[in-house]
Amino acid sequence: MDPFLLPIEIAGPPEKIRYRQKILLTGSCFTEHIGNHLRDIKFDVLQNPNGILFDPLSVAGSLVSYIDAQPCRERDLVFLNELWQSWLHHGSFSDTSLQRCLEKINASRKAAQGFLKKADWLVITLGSAFSYTLTEKQLPVANCHRAPADWFVKKLLPVDEMLSAFDESIYRLRQFNPALKIVFTVSPVRHIRDGVINNNRSKARLLEVVHHFSNKFEKIYYFPAYELVIDVLRDYRFYDKDLVHPNYQATAFVLEHFMQNYVEPSSQIMAEGIKKIQIAYRHKALHPDTEAHRRFLEEQFLKTRELADKYPFLDFTRELAHFSADG
Repeated sequence: MDPFLLPIEIAGPPEKIRYRQKILLTGSCFTEHIGNHLRDIKFDVLQNPNGILFDPLSVAGSLVSYIDAQPCRERDLVFLNELWQSWLHHGSFSDTSLQRCLEKINASRKAAQGFLKKADWLVITLGSAFSYTLTEKQLPVANCHRAPADWFVKKLLPVDEMLSAFDESIYRLRQFNPALKIVFTVSPVRHIRDGVINNNRSKARLLEVVHHFSNKFEKIYYFPAYELVIDVLRDYRFYDKDLVHPNYQATAFVLEHFMQNYVEPSSQIMAEGIKKIQIAYRHKALHPDTEAHRRFLEEQFLKTRELADKYPFLDFTRELAHFSADG
């Protein structure tokens, strides 16, 4: 253990994540750090079917919406800032075309329902306990889409309200997919717009909520992404220039602990081999016409071919094409 870092004990689940399992990830922007890493090393993942979501009411409501899979209709959208937008979705779903907006939302919701039905793991990352309610409709929103501030009421959600929302969604999830295992995390990203004090109040409430469920139910676990950055690294050199978002080093540190404690050893070994292939795939040759680069491609093609033959359930088509002489 590094003498300059506080020790932390991470109790991983008794049954750990392995290849061939399906992992749905949802929640804040830190969700995508975990999801992108797992996708790059070829785990079967689906992440943020509503786009990035921060508060517990939005996350819990989105999970129920995947189970119900009710189609989104025109009355569920608003035309704002030259775009059709959904109060329950990230701006990545917005569009100048009403029809395209509806198609993107409904296609994502349908895909999420099918994936969630067969998923082995659900990873939920909560970002903030602050929620916004659209005053006119008394509707909690996931994204304000730069609408005027006076359209909304902002509040720090009481713990009881968050517990109630997740109690319902977890009950529905257990009915829909009894085998599903859930991992809660709290994002280490500081929501500094709320102020330092209110950010800490918000994170404290989220921590109370996730520990309630990890203590109350079987097959629900807590991964301490928040503590790894805030308490173990505990230094602004591990943040980007905004002093809010963890940088590459910090994110890699969190992902390393996730892999060590939540992924089974044989899958960790597989992941290390695949990671090396991905590094080679992203390599940009300074002199692509040299014999040295051609040898590099041949070597990587053979290594990738070996992995593809060893693990036929993984798709290396893109990498093989890239490393091949014809690619």
